[in-house]
Amino acid sequence: MRSRVIMVLAVTAVLLGGVMLVPAAYARLSAGEANAGQESVAAPTPAPPPPPTLAAGKVSVNFKGEFFSWALLDRETDEISGSKNMAATSSTESMLKAWIVADYLRQLGEKEPPAAMKKAASLAIRDSDDDAANTVYRAAGGSYAVPAGGQPGPVIKRAISMCDLTDTKRGNVTGYEGWWSFTRMSPRDAVRLGDCIADGTAAGPKWTKWVLAEMSKVRGSTAAKDQKPRSGGGKWGIVDGLPESITSQGPISIKNGWTPLNYDGNWHVNCLAVTEKWSLAVMLRYPQSSGLDYGSDVCASVASQLVTPQPGGALKVPQQPVGKL
Repeated sequence: MRSRVIMVLAVTAVLLGGVMLVPAAYARLSAGEANAGQESVAAPTPAPPPPPTLAAGKVSVNFKGEFFSWALLDRETDEISGSKNMAATSSTESMLKAWIVADYLRQLGEKEPPAAMKKAASLAIRDSDDDAANTVYRAAGGSYAVPAGGQPGPVIKRAISMCDLTDTKRGNVTGYEGWWSFTRMSPRDAVRLGDCIADGTAAGPKWTKWVLAEMSKVRGSTAAKDQKPRSGGGKWGIVDGLPESITSQGPISIKNGWTPLNYDGNWHVNCLAVTEKWSLAVMLRYPQSSGLDYGSDVCASVASQLVTPQPGGALKVPQQPVGKL
């Protein structure tokens, strides 16, 4: 009798203990499943913001002069934005040397130019050397003879047809009709020309990288020591308006053109820059008394105002009556 009582009590204790252990174990299991579910859902990593670039926007510069126009080509969308007069033209000056070099090299195909010609092509871009550019121009098929019927010469004709230029034409200054530097071009066409060089159309597959590399190695400042009668320092303008967050993304290929012309008393200053993402051109005419630095500052100001997102303030040129374009 006593043994049966002890056995019954023992069985009862085991059953009760089991009933108490099961809810506790279930509670621990449920908590583990809940925690496991929470740990498996990770917070999404926010996408990094796109790197700074140049984009369409309003530009307001302090400008006093005869002509101010600019254009920006988005090379990813082919859209062109700019001032209301971006189809108006001015003389190209040395800005055209990048095309002259590209046109010559493309005609060579896979062949190497003579060493002297390759050096001339480099000097025409890096130092804006007039004599070197003239040598390359003649080798490309250019001539200073006055073209018939008011038409541009063959080198310029190829630029118009190959780069889909709509505003470019032969210069109309009496006595300079055959000069490539007096070719009339708009900022809208200038950015198309920059794109044409960058996409390989102008120089062809073998020489495009070489031309762009030379344009990224332009040297010399606006200082008098760098400005010589037949060549000059041309590393200024648009590149001065770009923040390090853009210049660090890769080389900026540029070719400026600048000449103080006696026939109208103006500086003719043009700035062209092109990257993988955009092509920007600024073209100016203003009194010679303002100096070359003035034109350089205007080009830099336009570039700085188009930076997106803004790094905290755009560069402004010295105070003059405001013109908004």
